[in-house]
Amino acid sequence: MEIRRLEAFVAVAEELHFGRAAERLGMAQSPLSQTVRRLERELGTTLFERSTRSVALTPAGRALLPHVRRALDELELGREATRAVDGLVHGTVAIGFSGALNHHTLSPLTRAVRHRHPGVVLALTGRVVTGDGVALVERGALDIAFVGLPIEPSPLATRLVAREPLGVVLPIDHRLAGEPVVDLAELAGEPFVGMPASAGSALQRLTAEACARAGFRPEVVQESTDPFLVLTLVAAGVGVTVMASGIGPIVPPGAVYVPLRGEPTWMQHAIAWRADDPSPVLRAVLDVAEEVLPTPVD
Repeated sequence: MEIRRLEAFVAVAEELHFGRAAERLGMAQSPLSQTVRRLERELGTTLFERSTRSVALTPAGRALLPHVRRALDELELGREATRAVDGLVHGTVAIGFSGALNHHTLSPLTRAVRHRHPGVVLALTGRVVTGDGVALVERGALDIAFVGLPIEPSPLATRLVAREPLGVVLPIDHRLAGEPVVDLAELAGEPFVGMPASAGSALQRLTAEACARAGFRPEVVQESTDPFLVLTLVAAGVGVTVMASGIGPIVPPGAVYVPLRGEPTWMQHAIAWRADDPSPVLRAVLDVAEEVLPTPVD
């Protein structure tokens, strides 16, 4: 069974469109159709239901797809392993991050990986909050996700890479904007802008916990998975928000970061990955991460 036939099958199965699949594979549509038909003849079954308007997998095609994907993944792992033996690392590592919250951690890692392993491609996906990041890594859609600890029980491995105290971001004309520190209780009853709890945001969970300790429940008037958009909304006067201290230097004009008074609440930044993933490319990136993002010491 030829590899190119399997690759053609997966492309059509994922695109469900011969034209798009041909473009993805860098070939014409007619040769792609012929390749798929040869695979069907070889297997003695029809893999796709075709019409002038649509393409759909047959039951046989749906049964075959996960096995072909695994076979191609194993082949790619084999290629990576042979390159690693020669001291070269090639491949792609998909990384999910929330955005501005990771500006102190993502940048050092990506710069170091590109410098030390130029053959590694980093596929970066932003606006990925903790809950979504964990789910995507568990499913194999991401290799690494930046998350906030603790996470729900999960088979993923995690490692702490940074720790920052929480503070508040206020509109520049807010009554407390000029204070050196703020009691969180002073913001009771004010509109809050935040990250969505429904997506499993660790920051939003910490915000709710800190507000509860301060004796109130925050009234969230708008949510976004983009931390910088949250900051922009604060600068526009929509409300106030709670953020980790590392956000202070990049707060947009019209807003100000103010530390919280009292015992700090810590945002614990970590990376998460599948411990059973044998990819040497993933291991190379994790090794770089351990060097440039060491676990902070208490």
